[in-house]
Amino acid sequence: MKAFGAGGLAALGGAAGDVLLAVTGPDAVTSPALHAVRMELTKRPGVTPSVKHAFCWIVDFPLFEHDPGSGQFVPAHHPFTAPHPDDVGFMESDPGRCRAQHYDAVYNGNELGSGSIRITDPAVQQTIFRLLGIPAEEIQRRFGFLLNGLAAGAPPHGGFALGFDRIAMLLAGAPSLRDVVAFPKTTAARALFEGAPTLVNPADLTALHLAVQP
Repeated sequence: MKAFGAGGLAALGGAAGDVLLAVTGPDAVTSPALHAVRMELTKRPGVTPSVKHAFCWIVDFPLFEHDPGSGQFVPAHHPFTAPHPDDVGFMESDPGRCRAQHYDAVYNGNELGSGSIRITDPAVQQTIFRLLGIPAEEIQRRFGFLLNGLAAGAPPHGGFALGFDRIAMLLAGAPSLRDVVAFPKTTAARALFEGAPTLVNPADLTALHLAVQP
């Protein structure tokens, strides 16, 4: 790697002894990678952040993102997120350009909660379904009730949800959500305190129209 001179390092906001870390690739890969490095560095002994309580409100998320497997556009949040009013005209011609009315609250690099404004225009909702490759018959079968409700005049609405377990984790300085959850589950979905999973009464399965397959 070619070393930067003092002038080049200063132009990048650095000083003698600093390390310049550069990565290349799509934002979906590079941003999480650099975020992981930054969060790890804040945990090192002797590192004192200049700001102890940093809050951030993030807006203008993309409405769609590319699915690496299929190469198709998929919702970046969920298919009922309203597009930015200025970008509605680009949904079919340039989906990747569309912003969503989706927002996140972040504290010290950790997502505290997220939410969105929902679609209330049935024509916009149908366009979203069509762009996702859902056939017209399936749209009506699965979401006809929603489109009919929107056509009747649904008022503007949205929501926001905070993760209280994550907030408790951050307030306690705990390294994992499992340290603050009353009945934590393992990565194998086993609840050690409850002894779950366990056998279920056949009558309960019958009532739910479920069957256990060996």
